[in-house]
Amino acid sequence: MKHTVEAIRELAALLGRPVKLMEVCGTHTVAIFRHGIRDLLPKNIRLLSGPGCPVCVTSIRDVDTILEIAAKKDVIVATFGDMMRVPGSKKSLSQARSEGSDIRIVYSPLDALKLAEGNPDRMIVFFATGFETTSPLVAGTLFEAESRKIANFFIYSVHKTVPLALKALLDASEVQIDGFILPGHVSTIIGLRPYAFLANEYHKPSVVTGFSAQDILNSMLMLLRQAVQGSALVENAYVKVVKEEGNPRAVSLLYEFFEPCDAAWRGIGVIPGSGLRLRQKYGHRDIMRIFDLKVPEGEEPKACSCGDVLKGIKIPTDCALFGKACTPEKPVGACMVSTEGSCAAYYKYSALDRQSV
Repeated sequence: MKHTVEAIRELAALLGRPVKLMEVCGTHTVAIFRHGIRDLLPKNIRLLSGPGCPVCVTSIRDVDTILEIAAKKDVIVATFGDMMRVPGSKKSLSQARSEGSDIRIVYSPLDALKLAEGNPDRMIVFFATGFETTSPLVAGTLFEAESRKIANFFIYSVHKTVPLALKALLDASEVQIDGFILPGHVSTIIGLRPYAFLANEYHKPSVVTGFSAQDILNSMLMLLRQAVQGSALVENAYVKVVKEEGNPRAVSLLYEFFEPCDAAWRGIGVIPGSGLRLRQKYGHRDIMRIFDLKVPEGEEPKACSCGDVLKGIKIPTDCALFGKACTPEKPVGACMVSTEGSCAAYYKYSALDRQSV
C-alpha cells in the first residue's frame, strides 16, 4: 500500500493541477473514511461523493407517496430499515409507524413476500428502493409471487440506475469531475459496458473497484495514470468479482419484470430513463395502479445542502446545518440518515477524529 501511495503522489505532482475524483458509491465513501485514505492523498487530489446512496437519492415525493399508501386501510408497508428515517415533506416512515401506520422492517424482499403469505387478508406493499444491486432481488421475488400465485403482494418501485445519473452530472457541468471511482456492487450486475459513454462521449477516466484500502488506492492510481497519459478508459480494478459483461442472468431477470422510466432523484431532479417501473404484463403488482395517488413534490428543507452534496458541488461540512441542526440522531436531510450517506460518514469520522485529539 505504501508503494501505491507514493506512486499516487508522484503522478499528482506530474499533473501539477487540482484533480477531482468522484466516488460514486456510498460504501466507498465510508471505506475511504474508515481507512483514512483522504489523509494519505496529496493536496491537489480532492475526493467528491456522488449520488450512489439509494436512501439519499429517494425523492421527497416518493417518501410522501409511500406514507400515503401506508395510511390506507388493510395495507402493510414493508421496507428496508435504512428507509425508516428518510424525511418526507412532513414526516418519516418511522414517525408514521408511531402514529399507527402498519410499517414493517424487512431484510430482503422475500421477507415481504412471507408477510403476504401470512396475512392473506392484507395488501403487502414492498417499498422497492435501491440500484441495480437490489432490483434483481425484487424481480426474483416477483417471480416467486407469480409462481406461487400470492395475489396480495405489491411493490412501489423507486428503483434507479446508476449510469444515467453520472451522465446527468456531466451534462449539468456544475462541478468539474476528472474521473470516477465506479461502484463495485452495482458493477457486479451490469458489468463495464454501460459506463462506456464516460470515456467515449465525455472523455472521463473511470475505474470499477472494490472496498479494501488497496482496492481504492489502486483505482486512484489507475485514474491518475489515465490523466497523465491524456487517455480515457473504463478500467476494472475488481476483476475477482466484476466481469465485463456483468451478470447476464440477473440483468435478464431484471428486465423481464422492469422497464426504464423517468425517475426523480433527490437534489438532482428528474433524470429521463433512470428509473425502473413494472412492465405492463406485471402491472397487477404495481400498487400505483391500484391507488390513484396524486402526491405533489415536496420542498427540500431550507438551508439543507444534500442536493449539492449528491452532485459533488459541496462536501458535507460546507452545509450550514451539518453537525448542528442536522445530526444522525435528528437528520434534516437524507444524506445524514443512511450509514452510506456522505453527511453521516463525515459526521461519524469527524467525531472520531475529535475524540482522538
